[in-house]
Amino acid sequence: MPLQVLVIDDDALSREVFVLLLEAAGYTAESADSGEAALSLLRSAPLPPQAILADLQMPGITGNDLAKRLRRLCGPAATLFAMSATPPENGSARDFDGFLLKPFTIDLFTASLAGAARQATNDSHTQETPILDESIYLKLTVSMRPPQLEQLYALCLADIDARLTKMQLAASGCDDKTYRAEAHAIKGSCGMVGALELQSLATSMEKQGLSDDHVASLKEILLAAKRLQRMLRARETSHSQDTGDSGEDAR
Repeated sequence: MPLQVLVIDDDALSREVFVLLLEAAGYTAESADSGEAALSLLRSAPLPPQAILADLQMPGITGNDLAKRLRRLCGPAATLFAMSATPPENGSARDFDGFLLKPFTIDLFTASLAGAARQATNDSHTQETPILDESIYLKLTVSMRPPQLEQLYALCLADIDARLTKMQLAASGCDDKTYRAEAHAIKGSCGMVGALELQSLATSMEKQGLSDDHVASLKEILLAAKRLQRMLRARETSHSQDTGDSGEDAR
């Protein structure tokens, strides 16, 4: 059965070209001219698409807000790609699985889709340290409402992203003190929310400082942040399916 792709773009010509190219490559494709239209389409669809291409430069719902709503409707198995003619800024594509810079070929889309699938498989089979401390997560779910819990982890992930940027700059400037200090801060915040894998990696990075393999360590902690993000998305999706779409999504 051909893989189903949904294209979301406010430019009519772009939508038409994408659909034609995708269908010529063997995909099944449909399109929507806005985030709102895409959400409405998905709510009535018998099955969600396996992949979505969403333009970042659209009026209305876009960026991470759109990604979160798409995830609730499509589930964790769908692969979400942001696309734009300019690179994303300020983490505007953080909640997508990948970003494609326009113009791009369908071959590149196919390769990116395969890469995302391989990464998800590797993550599920090679994980040694648990991603999340279930006891801490359970305590947080009891003491906080779902939107508050989601915001807490979103803030944690955003803080990690900002500190990793500082660590990369510190590494380029051979600033071991700052590198260790930022790793220490990540370790502390991750410990509070039960992000065990991230806490473990940050602890190791704080101890080792700017060692010969610090580049590999930075890449690994970035991947660990993605793993936590995917796990949280899956739980948010499961909760939404149990309680029904929120009033905000149903509008």
